[in-house]
Amino acid sequence: MGQMSHSSSQQEQLQQQQRQQPSQQLQQNSRKRKQHSSSGEANSTGTGNTVGPTPSSPPSTHTPDAMAGLTSSSNLLEDMDRFDSLDENMESLLSHESDGRDIYGTIKQCPTEHQKESAKGFTFAEVGCIQTRNSEVTCCHFSSDGKVLATAGHDKKVVFWNTDILNTESTPEEHKLVITDVRFRPNSSQLATASFDKTVRLWDAANPSYCVKAYNGHPSPVMSLDFHPKKTDLFCFCDNDNEIHYINLNTFSCTRISKGGMAQVRFQPRIGHFLAAASDKVVSIFDVETDRKTLTLQGHLEIINYICWDANGDCLASVSHNLVKIWSVATGECIQELGAGGNQFHSCVFHPNYSTLLVIGGISSLELWNMAENRSMTISAHENIISALAQSAVTGMVASASHDSSVKLWK
Repeated sequence: MGQMSHSSSQQEQLQQQQRQQPSQQLQQNSRKRKQHSSSGEANSTGTGNTVGPTPSSPPSTHTPDAMAGLTSSSNLLEDMDRFDSLDENMESLLSHESDGRDIYGTIKQCPTEHQKESAKGFTFAEVGCIQTRNSEVTCCHFSSDGKVLATAGHDKKVVFWNTDILNTESTPEEHKLVITDVRFRPNSSQLATASFDKTVRLWDAANPSYCVKAYNGHPSPVMSLDFHPKKTDLFCFCDNDNEIHYINLNTFSCTRISKGGMAQVRFQPRIGHFLAAASDKVVSIFDVETDRKTLTLQGHLEIINYICWDANGDCLASVSHNLVKIWSVATGECIQELGAGGNQFHSCVFHPNYSTLLVIGGISSLELWNMAENRSMTISAHENIISALAQSAVTGMVASASHDSSVKLWK
């Protein structure tokens, strides 16, 4: 059983950062997009491939009824013109000039090599980048208001990125080993970190100079955690022993233990009726109130390393290296899937503005998957594995964290 400890360090006032107003120059160039009948290698030039289910996988069961859990795709299809116009009308490669300052490692608002994917009003462009100090980034998460992005990884500290003025602050290195997950408490500046050092720590982004509380003495590395969206005094974490621990935030004590979570745990958005937990090749869905396992989602042939809910909590995406699957929580059926082809999938997040668009992190590229049309485009994004993705419904931004030591903002 873990124990609560409080840091003895005194609170310090946040140092106010000067606002940056970098100038931007935009230049658009057109290029053609070739389509293929099956998934292919990630395309470093940013052109897209038309992707269908892999030959080795069962045929997609995507039907209008099966996709009822997903919000109507009409807005997406109007803006993106169902991706069909991309073959002749793809616009890309915006060039930006920046005077970004060296705040933490390297941070810049507009990269010199700035890439944009556009189709009839829909754009997906890099709008910011932070370069950490030669340390792999493993996780990231936006605050509820979208104003702060928290990132963490092998440097054993949390970096807070103010998305308005693009300055950063960081916590002390109180974790002894790699941070495996970071999650904000809903509608709060507080957040928690999980670590391979067998601890969970609570922080406050408003004053990150010290750890607010620590859950110590756990017998196994902590792999993932999440806060309940409504019961904000409740969070849970999973560990390397395949256990899920429910923690009362007020007492920082464990109230319940379940089996069936190792890679990642995520509460259902908004209502938090269900908890999704990934372990090995299976995703389990638990009723939070009764602790009863309601669904077992099976079908991956490789270990699942990432899961994410859609905004309404009706569907769940699960990621293994070779495959992404979309599940209906109402039926427990796989309603859509996408094979990695020559790429290798590591993370995913639903686009904040388009409910049928899934952003998938690969080895160095992002895959934008239009699930309504079962088509995707590939965008060159990083120089190494894209280990985590996050989105903010308030700002419409997507964040990508990578083992290349950088974090990027996209919009």
